[in-house]
Amino acid sequence: MIRMDLAEIASAVGGTLAGGADQSAVVNGSVVIDSRSVRLGDLFVAVIGDTHDGHDFADAAIASGACAVLSARRLEIPCIVVEDTVVALGLLAGHLIGRLPELIVVGVTGSSGKTSTKDLLAQVLPAIGPTIAPIGSFNNEIGLPLTALGADESTRVLVSEMGARGVGHISYLCEITPPLVGVVLNVGSAHVGEFGSRSVIADAKGELIAALPSGEAGGIAVLNADDPAVMAMASRTRARVITFGTHDHADVRIENVVLDDQGRPSADVVVEGRRERLILGLHGAHHLLNAAAVIAVGVGLKVPLEVVLERLMSARPASRWRMEVTTTSEGVTVINDAYNANPESMGAALRALIAISRHKSGLGRTSWAVLGEMRELGAMSGDAHEALGGLVVELGVDRLLVVGVAAGGIEVGAAKLSGDKGRATVVADIEAAIEVLRSEVMPGDVVLVKASRAVGLERVAAALTEVAS
Repeated sequence: MIRMDLAEIASAVGGTLAGGADQSAVVNGSVVIDSRSVRLGDLFVAVIGDTHDGHDFADAAIASGACAVLSARRLEIPCIVVEDTVVALGLLAGHLIGRLPELIVVGVTGSSGKTSTKDLLAQVLPAIGPTIAPIGSFNNEIGLPLTALGADESTRVLVSEMGARGVGHISYLCEITPPLVGVVLNVGSAHVGEFGSRSVIADAKGELIAALPSGEAGGIAVLNADDPAVMAMASRTRARVITFGTHDHADVRIENVVLDDQGRPSADVVVEGRRERLILGLHGAHHLLNAAAVIAVGVGLKVPLEVVLERLMSARPASRWRMEVTTTSEGVTVINDAYNANPESMGAALRALIAISRHKSGLGRTSWAVLGEMRELGAMSGDAHEALGGLVVELGVDRLLVVGVAAGGIEVGAAKLSGDKGRATVVADIEAAIEVLRSEVMPGDVVLVKASRAVGLERVAAALTEVAS
């Protein structure tokens, strides 16, 4: 973070100094919301959450060396008092970004793939200069400003992952970190229960593209040529448009996809009249589209293609529980993709499962899909879970283990397509799932574990791999 004194911070956030705060005291560390992470010179932000109130930990933060507390009420310790600490956090991040006119902000959104693409950008864009990207999925009104506040005069690129749970959310995030480059990966059904429809999701995701400056000012819109809802966003901007995908008209085109025995994809990349082979160290063919989006960003920012490809080929997973592939000492391959789930990401993960297990099919391997509930799907939840069960059957997955009553529609869908009500094993909870797997999974089997984050299926993968979650 850029060094700022408390007077500047108070002015930026419209706050009032209190509790004996010295306006000349300098914040020369980080901005943090967890008092356990406080170091000397930090600014502690007291966020009021669903289960915790950061104000309860303000004294501990000061005792650990915090310069002051950004607070929603007057305290008897050095503090800057504001009406809403989350809003103030965004204002402070926006103020800092405003002091960095040479900073390139690359915004990334989409119904799925945001974090994986952000991780790839974070490994490619240092070719331009020092790059900051979120940890994990820091993509909301708290996570994005915390990431942005890590920038300083040396930072050349800021990757801003932008999530949304309603219309206007991404516009707000764009006000904090105004993007020069905007990437929209897809419009799917994740969070459709909150948005109401895919068309509303498209409107919300398109806010990123609408926020871009014109092409004359350097604005670049990177759009998925395979998704009509994404391509329609081109009408919302005067920025330069660069497309990616498998479609014939894509500016960055993926062709001739091949998966190896670990589900790692390779493909021809056709861009600007060149054809190059890209081999990824990630698992799942869906990562090729993420990589194509990153190549499009590189093209727009004039990073040499050979540099982008070299960095992509050396890239490795950076966020946990996303297509983590581990082979145990007994020879069981576990695909831990338990961080989140929606119909599109479920399909991608199942196809990776099949790709890996087919390479091993001659050795009598069994493919297992251990699936839990996909949340936040609203009225389409029942149909979506049944469709997922049907997809499991269509793809030829050998064993289906459904975890939890809420995911029961997966069994129903599998039975409808196969006519075999016994095809799926349904268990009540994670402990029961672990018991089934420990008793029935054999050496050489391939096990996919996936559900929405709140279900906690990473515990199943941890039990199989004997790694604490």
